[in-house]
This record gives sequence, C-alpha cells and structure tokens, in this order.
Amino acid sequence: MKVYVKNKHGQPLMPTTGRKARILLQSAKAKIVGRDPFTIQLIYGSSGYKQPIILGIDTGYKHIGFSAITEIEELIGGEVELLPGMSERLTERRKYRRTRRNRLRHRTPRFDNRKRKEGWLAPSIQHKLDTHLRLVERMKSRLPITNIVVETAKFDIQKIKKADIQGEEYQQGEQLGYRNLTNYIRHRDCYKCQNPDCKNKQCKKILQVHHLSYWKIPPDRSNRPSNLITLCDKCHSSPNHKKGKLLHGWEPKIKSFKAETFMSTIYKHIVEMLEAEQAFGYETDFQREQLNIVKSHHNDAFIIAGGTSQKRTESLMIEQIRRHKRSMEQFYDAKYIDKRTGEKVSGSILNSGRRTRNKNLNGENLKVSRGQKVSIGQRRIKKQRYRYNPNDYVQFEEKVYRVIGMQNLGTGVKIADYPGVANKVVSVNKVQSIKRRSGFCIRR
Repeated sequence: MKVYVKNKHGQPLMPTTGRKARILLQSAKAKIVGRDPFTIQLIYGSSGYKQPIILGIDTGYKHIGFSAITEIEELIGGEVELLPGMSERLTERRKYRRTRRNRLRHRTPRFDNRKRKEGWLAPSIQHKLDTHLRLVERMKSRLPITNIVVETAKFDIQKIKKADIQGEEYQQGEQLGYRNLTNYIRHRDCYKCQNPDCKNKQCKKILQVHHLSYWKIPPDRSNRPSNLITLCDKCHSSPNHKKGKLLHGWEPKIKSFKAETFMSTIYKHIVEMLEAEQAFGYETDFQREQLNIVKSHHNDAFIIAGGTSQKRTESLMIEQIRRHKRSMEQFYDAKYIDKRTGEKVSGSILNSGRRTRNKNLNGENLKVSRGQKVSIGQRRIKKQRYRYNPNDYVQFEEKVYRVIGMQNLGTGVKIADYPGVANKVVSVNKVQSIKRRSGFCIRR
C-alpha cells in the first residue's frame, strides 16, 4: 500500500512505501497529516522530484471512479459511493423551515428577493457536482497531478425510450392530446384501480394517482408516467404504504432516467471547472475490451487516464458519509395500541379518515380502533451538538461497533449489530471513540 507524502510547505510529492514512511515517522522526520488515504508530511526539506501523473475520473450519479497513473504504475485508484437521499433531506428541511416560519404571523414578505445566478443548478445536483470537485481536490492534495481526463456524456432520453424517434416526434410525447398528467394516467389505466385484489365495491370509485417508487432508498417521487399508477381511495391509504403492505415494494415497469439526466446536466460544468480533457464512453468500452479488463468504475477510470500495462494498485472503496444532521427539531407521533391486532402503531395510521369536506367521500374512521396510548406525541429540540454521529466507530465491551445515533439528550449511544439485540442503547460514558467518520471514508 502506498503512503502519500507532502513536503514541509504542504505541497504533494511522489508517494513512498510503508516501510520508508515508518522509518521517517520513528525518526521524527515526518508527521501524520491525513488518513483515507494515509498521508505524511516531511519536517525537513527535500528535492521535490516529481513525475508526470494523469488522473482519470469516471463520473457518475451514484459512483465515481478514479485512477492516477504514471508511465510505470498506478499510484491510487478506486471508487466513491456518493451520499444518497440528498433530495429527500432538502424536502425535509423545507418542511421544517415552513413550519417554523408559519409561526411568525407578521413576517415581512421576501419572495420578491429570490434571484438565481447564471448557471444555477438544483441543490441536489449541485451537491453531486461539488462532490466530484472535492474528490479531485483531495487527489491533487495527495499527488502532484499534471493532467486530468474526465469521461462525460450527454444522453438523448427520448432516443433511449424510442430508438427510431425523429423530427416532430420529439415534440409529440406520450401525453400529447391530454389536458394534464393525471388525465393521461387515468386514461392509460382505463379509469380502473390497478390493484388486482381491490375490494372497493362502490359503483363510482374515487381514483387517485400513486407514486410507485416512494418506498425506495432514496425514494423516487418523480412524476414520470412510468412511476405513476391509478388506485382507488380505499387502496391508496396510509396503512397500505407501510412496509409489508400492499403498496410497499411495487416496482415500476420502466426504470428511472435520473442518472442520464444528471450526466446531461453537469457534463459541461465539470469539464470547464476542472479544466480537464474530455473522454467518451465508446472509447473507454473499446479499450477495455482490447485489454480484456472487467468493467468497473475503477477500471474505467484507469483506462480513461490512459492506462494500459501499468502495475495496478489495490482498489480503494470509499463511501461518502453525512457530516452532521443540522435539523434542530424533530417531531415524534403518538403511539397507540391497535384494538384490532394488539400491535403498537402511530396515531397517523389510526386516523379519522377525513380527506375532504364532503363526508360521503371520507375514508373509514380508524380512530375507533385506538386503544391505550403508549407514548405521547412530542416535539424535541436539539440544544447541543452530540459527542458521536451516525457511522462513527466506538468500542464497547472490548469490541468495535458502528454508531446509529444518540438518544436521551446525548446521554445514550445506539449501536448496531450487538449480539442478541438489533439496536442496543448504552451509556455514553461506557463507550470509547475509535474513529470519527464523515465526508470521504474508506469502507472497512
């Protein structure tokens, strides 16, 4: 395994071996300045000899491949798994913000002050683009990179859906002739509930449109027609959305094109910001087949950088971990015993069934099934930053565990995979910190 080196001024040098790095550290000629990957800094001056290094980047929506090579060997390579669910966290933040601002009765209107700069991107897309840039900056801080090559692409989504599309057909989508999306979905589904076991006996069923992939992690609530389906109000209910129920696990027939749309959006930005050379997918595929290399993000990045017969290095599997949960408040629903099953459920499931002001259109009143109240609903406000974050490693009873979160105002730590207990809560004074994990971290 290579050890990466910086000179006494913080500028990157060529990497060294683990043995030489250990000698430098033991003789107090260097100090540790970074991990993931392991990096040392020299305390004394050095000649600073450098070789030309090319960094190849295989851009992606969920994974990024990277590889830095010289004429002789590959110095570093691997792939990064991007942080999922950013769009959902932004939605949650907006929910809390609106709830907070609604309490300010006389707040001055500010909607006229919102302006978007040229080149503005949606926050979830901007986050992924910034992650690509941060990865390159980290590589440049570890190695004296002389050239960057990036593989990007622009996809024709209409062409992917229909290979022989041409001319005016680009302006005539599948919703042509319909007043709106809801009208199209209901007509496509023949104005019938698509649940094959629907038990609604009403002559005129109330039809609603359901997002199929809401249950995925991260959820997919896009309004593309393939992700929507028609259901009656009896089937499209809150209990049926829960895990193990009717609507959970229902897959759309056509996959999402989020990855293709993302690449089409950022390909110009990333090339311009990095001042990099551009490579193309068909060239990478051809060269990989010629070299008989298995397809992976790391191998693609190696070929993008111009790799052929260089000595390869061990692949680093890096995951991006959320740094902090910045939400200062959290809402918890009340818990009741369901009289029908005897199970503990949230109050939102056993609701009144009222959805409109027309009593004839309301659902079943499930409040009558509420038994004993097990826990009250509450709004908790975090008043301090806790000692541990999710995914940190701690030692408990001479074993290392992963932290899930903090409880009881920071006095308890919830750990994963404890023998016999799914999520065990222990006192914060009984655990010892092993490793803080946030940002880019090597997967263990």
